[in-house]
Amino acid sequence: MDTEEILDLLKQAAEDVILPRFRALDADEVREKEPGDLVTVADRDAEVFLTKELQAAYPEATILGEEATAIDPRVPERASQASHVFTIDPVDGTRNFVEGSPDYAVMVAEVRAGRTVRSWIYQPQHQRSYIAEAGAGAWCNGERLSPLQPADDVAKLRGATSNRKLLGNQPEGLAELREAWWSCGIDYPRLATGEIDYLVYKNDWPWDHVPGSLLVSEVGGTTARLDGSPYEIGTRRPWVLTTAAPEALRPVGEAIATVVG
Repeated sequence: MDTEEILDLLKQAAEDVILPRFRALDADEVREKEPGDLVTVADRDAEVFLTKELQAAYPEATILGEEATAIDPRVPERASQASHVFTIDPVDGTRNFVEGSPDYAVMVAEVRAGRTVRSWIYQPQHQRSYIAEAGAGAWCNGERLSPLQPADDVAKLRGATSNRKLLGNQPEGLAELREAWWSCGIDYPRLATGEIDYLVYKNDWPWDHVPGSLLVSEVGGTTARLDGSPYEIGTRRPWVLTTAAPEALRPVGEAIATVVG
């Protein structure tokens, strides 16, 4: 499938499955996978639809979906060993969705031989779609995104996080961290368009970070661990850092590490 055809799948999932449930969820259509981690009928149905369509187009590909992993925790391990993978986050920012906030997104990424080659982020309520292709660029609603131009001074870089510990303990030498938008499908595009200069997360699920990481890299940014080691789909450990300026990765990571250990 070409890039636009896959974007159309995300839009169809939103139109048919997600939008009809926005601000219209019954109590029995929302549950906790674990304390604080919500899932809705929209998450489940959207992932089933996207999985079916992608698997039909790419029978050899492994599908790494958020909700499938909640059912079978072995899915990420199988995906880490596969040569062709699609990640799916059917409703990224589920709590926002449940609470009636427009800040949620549908996200898919394609990974070949461990390298992310294409990604899609669709924000249904904002009617914005972001596409990235490795080595070819990034676009918002068909318009190419410009290269990022962050401040030269690390102390002036604008950061965001959803981690409560960091929000309550400002890392020394950095500008004040603001609260992120509680959806990677909202956060990463805001970095890719220059609204903020870096993002830091504790949880590192691939479906959260692979799509946005490619989007940001195609406008000059980079994603890694706090110690500068690569962020890879097959490795799970805490903390992911994305910066608009690759040279800021080390000083920002070191400052954050002094707070989180």
